[in-house]
Parts: sequence; structure tokens; C-alpha cells
Amino acid sequence: MASTMASALRLAVVSAFLAGCGGGDNDVVASAGSTGTTPVTPPAEAKRPQDSRTFSVTEASLPFEPLAGAPEADRWWGVHQGSGYRIEVPKNWNGKLVMYAHGYAGTGPGLTVSNPGIRRHLLEQGYAWAASSYTRNYYDVRAGVEDTNALALAFNKIAAEKGRALAAPTKTYIIGVSMGGHITAAAVDEEALQTANNKVRYAGAVPMCGVLGDTELYDFFAAYQAGAMQLAGLPATTWPVTNWAEIEPAVRSTFFSTFPTATVNGVTTAQGDKLKQMVKNLTGGERPMFDIGFAGPYTATAWGTFGRDGKMLGILNEDVVSTKDFIYQFDNDLAQSAEERAFNASIYRVQATPDANRLRTDGLRWVPKTNARINVPVVSIHTLGDMYVPFSMEQIYKRRADAQGTSQWLVQRAIRGVSHCDFTMKEQASAFDAMINWEQNGVKPEGDDVLTPATVASPTYGCKFTDNTLTVDEPATSAIARSREALKVSNPCPAS
Repeated sequence: MASTMASALRLAVVSAFLAGCGGGDNDVVASAGSTGTTPVTPPAEAKRPQDSRTFSVTEASLPFEPLAGAPEADRWWGVHQGSGYRIEVPKNWNGKLVMYAHGYAGTGPGLTVSNPGIRRHLLEQGYAWAASSYTRNYYDVRAGVEDTNALALAFNKIAAEKGRALAAPTKTYIIGVSMGGHITAAAVDEEALQTANNKVRYAGAVPMCGVLGDTELYDFFAAYQAGAMQLAGLPATTWPVTNWAEIEPAVRSTFFSTFPTATVNGVTTAQGDKLKQMVKNLTGGERPMFDIGFAGPYTATAWGTFGRDGKMLGILNEDVVSTKDFIYQFDNDLAQSAEERAFNASIYRVQATPDANRLRTDGLRWVPKTNARINVPVVSIHTLGDMYVPFSMEQIYKRRADAQGTSQWLVQRAIRGVSHCDFTMKEQASAFDAMINWEQNGVKPEGDDVLTPATVASPTYGCKFTDNTLTVDEPATSAIARSREALKVSNPCPAS
């Protein structure tokens, strides 16, 4: 009886949520019914390929060492409700907890935990932190939100079991990178507070290099592939493109005399320069760092998503991808040329299956939304040259916040990096501290305008919050150190 009532209550909450927010895209939900005081059990939700996959925690990977030179802390690890976890609580704990959401971990069966990049900074400021492996790999943001929340709710119980009784955290915050940035933004959204099984009301959030457009990232991948095929003279006629593996070499050679890899920069052909301009406009418009990013390895990473359907490798049962609203451009002039009009009129438009990512009665959507329905401080950072989770994700999120009337809770910062999540520790710590000062003292931090084309196109855009100062955790041999040293020479900001 209790489970029946819980199911009916959840159905009522989802229905009320839809009534309150006007639905949103791809929203469908059954109506709750009852006879007298007896709730009607909703039908069981459908299963998907992701639900039949088996994952297990790689327990040997859970232990972690103290950070040299950092404040003394208790370190705990283990398995909670099918997820691996790590927790670190400084001896001088300030009573506040930071949840860290890691990025995409691939499609293997082993579940592992990552430490936050700003681990040292958190300990020095007295914060405890906790991180989950999640119960599932793949792009399972639903699992990421639920399992991160579940670990936050279990923090005190785990501490007591480990021999250190603690008061409940006075505040809990969430930060995350890449897919973890999606998790972070979804976790503070009103939709998650209404529909998650494990509910945590975070006091603030810092999504970094986040998929803030949720499924619109996959729209971008499809638009990129369809545009490339059209420019190469091999236009798509159906979706997914089942012979992509066969035609990819011809498409790729049309645009690149040297395809970018981890060690070799890409070199474009004349037609490739047109592709580059098209991708620039798909990923956020004219901006610093784009050319370097396009020649880098994350172009190849983006191409690695081509040829797939819109089911996100079994996260969904139906195709969620749509390219119907994309406008392809080959220059910086918003007015459409005759060539651009013809291109847009003839290109294959991918159509989403209605309700592929609808609200559900058993918890969060399969792909939780980042609706920007927020009422706590959110400070995001994003590199300008990211070709995998592009800067346009920030623009999408800002437009959503503007539409929702929640922009007063959002501050965004552009960083002059050229790879995915290419941040220094200083940049991450600065965003975190800005969010904390805002939440605790009411001081809204400065940010960047991400929507005005002339502002974003400025040669100095991103300089304000880029900090190339390296810390003890970023040796000269590290990728970030090498990247920033090269950028200081090739793309310097004006001396302050």
C-alpha cells in the first residue's frame, strides 16, 4: 500500500510540475486517477538498453592518498547503494559539504571515482568533499544526479560508521565537469527538486565545461555531421547514416589534408575552411581560441560521435535528436546569402521522436533537463576553444535563464582555453570562491556577456577570468601547463 501511495504521489507531483511550468519540450505524462481514497497505481515505466547493463565498482581503485602539504583530513572510501565513493573531511571542517560530479567515464562495466581538481583548495578552506562513481557508466545523467544526491544524504551516516560523528552540514554545494557539469546544473534545477527520488536542495553550484544544453549537445553533433556531409557532396537522405563508416574517409579528406590528433594539429583544405566557418557559427560564433581549438584533438572527438542514432547509446528508447532549427552560415554576416539559403533549404533535417525524453513517473527523466529553473547562485566556466562541448552550451543556458526570468542567479565566465575542460586550478577555485561569496555574503560576482556577438568576438574576450598562474598540482610537464604556456605566446591577453 505504501509503494502504491508513493507512486500515486509521484504522479501527482509530476502532473503538478507540468501544470506549473507549462510542460517544456517533449513533455508527456499520464494523469493520476483514483476511486474514492484508493490511489490507482500507474503503469510500470518502459525499460531501455541502459537498464539491462551490468556495472560494478572497481573497489581496488577506491583508496586514495593524502594530498602532500594539504591540511590534515580524514579520508574514507567504500560502496554505498551500488556506487563507489570517496569522502574527505578536514580536521578543521567548516561544517559545509561540496559534492563533486565527475565527467563521462565511457561505456565499460567498471565504476570508478575521481577527485575534484580543486581538492587542495577545498581542504585549505575547510570544506569537506564527497564524490560518487555513480551506479552506471555511459551518458547517464539521471544516475549521476540520483547517486550524487544519495551520497550527500548518507554523508553523516558514513562518517559515523567510519568513527567520526559529525553534525549535519550547514550547507551543501555541488560542482562538476563536463557530464558532471550537466549533473550539477540539473541537480539545482526545480525539475530535479520535484521529480528526483533522492532530493537535495543545494545552496549553490559551479558547472564547469558543462553540457548545459542537455540533449541539444547531441543536436549539435547531428547538425555538424549533416552539414559536413552536405558540404562534401554526400548529403544525408536518412538518419542515422548507416554507411557512415564507409563514407567517412571521403568526407574527412574533403576538409582536411591532415586530420587533427592528440599530437598533430589539423590542416584544412579550401573546402575545410568553409566547414570551419560553419562549425564556428554552430558552436557560438566568432570568438578567440576557436581556430586553435578546431585544429586540435577535440575535433576528432566530436567526429567520433558521427554515425549514431539519437538514442544516446541506449540511454533513450527513441531518437531525441533534432536539427530542424539550425541555421547554417559560412560567414559572420547574419543575413543569409543565396548560397546559405540554398544550403539550408536542401540539407537533410533530423527529426526527433516526440516525447523521447519525457517526464517520468519513476524519477528523473532519462536525460535530466537543465531548464535554468534555479533560485540559488550558479557560476559556470567554459573554455572558448572547446570543440566537444562547445561554448554554445553556455549561450543556450543563458537564453533559457532569460526566458525563465532566473538570470539574476546565473554568472558565466569565458576562459581562454582550447580544449575540453582546459582550466587551471586558479580558474576553478576563483569560480568556486565567487559562488561561495555570493551565496554566503550576497555579493554577486562579475561574469561575461555570452550572447552579444560583438562582445564575444572581441580579441580580448575571455581575458578577464583567465588565470594562467599554475599551482603545485600543475607541474610544468602537465597538459594544462604546456597548453597555457603556448597560448601566452600565441594568444596573449593585454598586460594588466
